[in-house]
Amino acid sequence: MPEPQFDDLYRELILDHSRRPRNRGALAGATQHVEGVNPVCGDAIALDLAVHDGIIDDAAFSGQGCSISQSSASMLTERVKGRTVAEARRVMDRFRAMLIDGALPDRELGDLEAFEGVARLPVRVKCALLSWNVLQEGLDQATSAATGGNP
Repeated sequence: MPEPQFDDLYRELILDHSRRPRNRGALAGATQHVEGVNPVCGDAIALDLAVHDGIIDDAAFSGQGCSISQSSASMLTERVKGRTVAEARRVMDRFRAMLIDGALPDRELGDLEAFEGVARLPVRVKCALLSWNVLQEGLDQATSAATGGNP
């Protein structure tokens, strides 16, 4: 179990991204635009990606919802920009494992480790995962487009 001072630091990081989201807005030149909604609470995320030659050149999001969903989307865009699709999928898998399976945070998650405490709040896990589910759809679209529709 994390020490209380780390919980406070992580809570502050999540609140900071909620109050001052990074990469919010539409992305000119996006190659993928995907949207997702959590019907239980009404959180909504739209994600724009610019993917070229298997690299996520840029990412931006818009939407509305709780501080967890919005900060998760903000941190997602920061984490995947400049990474390959394969690297983004690996981060996505590790983020999910931490929230769903209770896996220890992986070093590759970086600041996303702040969401480790959300795993103890099952009703909030869907909030944190919404943007990541949208990302998966966008990456699947990008991969499909790059391979001419072949998996």
